[in-house]
Amino acid sequence: MNTWATWTTQGILAGHGGVMTEEAGPITGDLTVHTMWIDGEARLTVQYTGALDWFTVQGSPVAAADEATARNVHQAMVEAVKAGGGATAPQ
Repeated sequence: MNTWATWTTQGILAGHGGVMTEEAGPITGDLTVHTMWIDGEARLTVQYTGALDWFTVQGSPVAAADEATARNVHQAMVEAVKAGGGATAPQ
């Protein structure tokens, strides 16, 4: 049984207001969302697509008891980035 998994979605055009990060505040533009599920948590990070630095999404980590829940959290984060408005981790 897997106890960890990751998902990455590249090339997301952030909506107006972008996504809130712990390290850099709001970031906008062409972004990549990465979710790592480990120890019952979905850990959400975001970066400018093609850049080296990753930023923690505000509100991450999110409780996710199983892999399917973590995958849903990842998809919800992708949609939140598209919507913008200073998106934070889905709870």
